[in-house]
Amino acid sequence: MSVTTLSGGRVSRDRTVVAGALLSVTALAWLSLALRADPMGGGSMDPMDTMSLHAWSPADYALTWTMWVVMMAAMMLPSIIPLTQVYVAVARKARRQGSPVPATAVFVSGYLLVWAAFSLVATTAQLLLDRAALLTGSIRTTSLVVAGGLLLATGVYELTPLKRSCLRACRGPVDFVARHWRQGTLGAVRLGVAAGAFCLGCCAMLMALLFVGGVMNLLWVAGIAAFVLVEKLVPAADVASRVGGFVMAAAGLGLLAAAAV
Repeated sequence: MSVTTLSGGRVSRDRTVVAGALLSVTALAWLSLALRADPMGGGSMDPMDTMSLHAWSPADYALTWTMWVVMMAAMMLPSIIPLTQVYVAVARKARRQGSPVPATAVFVSGYLLVWAAFSLVATTAQLLLDRAALLTGSIRTTSLVVAGGLLLATGVYELTPLKRSCLRACRGPVDFVARHWRQGTLGAVRLGVAAGAFCLGCCAMLMALLFVGGVMNLLWVAGIAAFVLVEKLVPAADVASRVGGFVMAAAGLGLLAAAAV
């Protein structure tokens, strides 16, 4: 299906409604995080803090995974509003032509499915770090080697062609929908999964930095979310992205050097 510029009151209204819905879900996710976390990162009010060190039950794992899913929704949903608005416009045009298109929620569900899978990886990483006694109460690593390694790896990745390729896909919602559009419910889910995969390519390493500043440090989480939003939605931010990559890599090297002393 070709994607063209669409206009009209109904399309504009639909786009506004979808953007409002995503921002509302985002606000609820941030509220949930705020109720758990110390905004200054001094300590966490998360129920996970009451767990015995190294002893996770299946319920603990599920609770932590849920926390990560909520956090990923809070951090990532605002950045797909432009892509979702393109989906809404294309869907309305298709329906006028007699082609049924799944609800926007189906597409967004595919997107969140990717981040739910990432949350499993993040939860497992938290479990392993906890078992190694390398986490504080705000879920920040106490290891200079781990923190330095994450900063260095993230900084280097910011400068790679793969990162640039993923950013281009995220910044071009019209072209992205044109390339990846498929009919039917499965097609909508696949479109969401494809969008999530490119976002994961942009942001997974940045999410790993949550363990550096504290998963429950609300200011640190908000800072990373803001960096992600600017990177994905502002093409002119390429220079800032590269500078950020060099700064992260330098900070990582500094921490590794300190750990070696």
